[in-house]
Amino acid sequence: MARMKLQFLGAAQTVTGSQYLLTTDQARVLVDCGMFQGLPEESRRNRAGFAYDPAGLDAVLLTHAHLDHCGMLPALVKDGYRGPIHTTRGTTELATLVLLDSGKLQVEQAKAHAERAARLAIRAERAGQTSGKQVAGDGPAAVTGAGGGAGYHGPHAAAAAEAATRARAVASDRGPHAAAAAGGPDHHWDTAAFPRGGDDPEFPPTDPESILRPAGQGATDPFAPLYDEGDANRALQQFKSLDYEQALEVAPGIRATFHDAGHILGSAIIVLDVEEGGATRRIVFSGDLGRSDAPILRDPTAILGGADYVLCESTYGGREHEPEQEAIEILAQAVRATADHSGVLLVPSFAIGRTQDLLWYLDRLLSAGRIPHLPLYVDSPMASKATAAYRDFPDYFDALTHQLLVSGDSPLHYPGMEFTDTVEQSKAIAHKPRPMMILSASGMLNGGRIVHHLSELIDDPQAMLLFVGYQGEGTLGARLQSGATEVELFGQPRTVRCQIRSVSGFSAHADEDELVAWLEHFVGAPRKPHKVFVVHGDPAAQAALAQRISGLGLEPYRATWREEVPLD
Repeated sequence: MARMKLQFLGAAQTVTGSQYLLTTDQARVLVDCGMFQGLPEESRRNRAGFAYDPAGLDAVLLTHAHLDHCGMLPALVKDGYRGPIHTTRGTTELATLVLLDSGKLQVEQAKAHAERAARLAIRAERAGQTSGKQVAGDGPAAVTGAGGGAGYHGPHAAAAAEAATRARAVASDRGPHAAAAAGGPDHHWDTAAFPRGGDDPEFPPTDPESILRPAGQGATDPFAPLYDEGDANRALQQFKSLDYEQALEVAPGIRATFHDAGHILGSAIIVLDVEEGGATRRIVFSGDLGRSDAPILRDPTAILGGADYVLCESTYGGREHEPEQEAIEILAQAVRATADHSGVLLVPSFAIGRTQDLLWYLDRLLSAGRIPHLPLYVDSPMASKATAAYRDFPDYFDALTHQLLVSGDSPLHYPGMEFTDTVEQSKAIAHKPRPMMILSASGMLNGGRIVHHLSELIDDPQAMLLFVGYQGEGTLGARLQSGATEVELFGQPRTVRCQIRSVSGFSAHADEDELVAWLEHFVGAPRKPHKVFVVHGDPAAQAALAQRISGLGLEPYRATWREEVPLD
């Protein structure tokens, strides 16, 4: 039986949480260590613990700096990993922004939730004091607070009692985010919107590991930070940067080469040449593949030498992007309509990759005279830093962008655009003269400043919400994109009156046809894959791409979460 095996620890029949463990008779190497995001049943996997001893890993390889690929690296280091994290120079630069921000936000959100729980507990305690004389001790629903406090009753009694216990601890340590958590002028401004189940008395806090944890193990705090900025900094100290096409022995018998994936700055396809038992096997990890002829970055690298096994992302399986020129025209129409009606164009945009692409397109449209000049506010501190990082790596750019730079043009600079880094600057945008455009994170409306701008504009018929990227299942963005007429924002029901449009041609992910075109290079190669593992996609997308892979004469395989597959 073969010693070599591959375990699928994330992005298995889902889009997020990319993590793959390769084990040979000589070494253990992890490719990506991403965070699960989106639906609660997905994100709770972040707290299930690693399926291996981090201290026993020989090396970690990172395809790119998006949180669903790198977000758990600080937790890995926190749990004992002390080896190198190999990645490209561009990814090191962007991962520094992403991981430090992630650590900071987790701590802020935990503090804000604790404050919220404290306020709910105080309300429950007051209600218990008011009604306690009539119902105290009435049946099994009555719960006495720790230390003989007031009784809590009804269907959420246990949750109220637990909240009261937390409140006593919180009361002595009200952190710097107390004003925000208390619903004051900074209420949730720079943190992600809490999902139902955490901040609503009708949906008390739940244990996100309940469906994953074997019976008998203890519960963990579902709102405790997975790591903080200090943990992120320690992980970043273990990064080892390399160049594209630079072959490196990362562990005994395992040689890695990083090729340009064209997805975001520094993104890579990783090719592993693995020696075991006198034979060499080649395993190709696609990472996230970019689009052909997209702006700024080079096209994804075609792997011409073939492989024994391929892991291919499937984010857009079963779907085809709009042609680029059609997408550009939709963007131009949205800008012109905003100008004609003195409105606001609000664009949820991922801070890394999508924002830089949009700046490129807007600058080109303005230069061509296809849109009027409107004020543009890029309301994301991370987008500001990421754009600066892009400018630091011109050697990663495609021929057209490089030519523009040589000629003195600056395609990543829309004339007069303003980056708003502080909360005060962000709030001030609402009072700026119209018409105007706002690019803000997060791209799926699942948190960040964009949610506050949406709260200001959702009932304004002169405002337009323009989706330019993938909206994950269960996110606020997906609900609005699918036509929801009422949504909840900050605990309040809101009627949707703003205009909503979508364009798919700006995606940083290859669509199905582009994925198939990339895979076609393996069909006639000297080394034809035994299997193509279909990863990083929702089940329907994976099934659609698997069918196309079968049509190429290759064997698709869709692994389940934590499944181990021997590599014969």
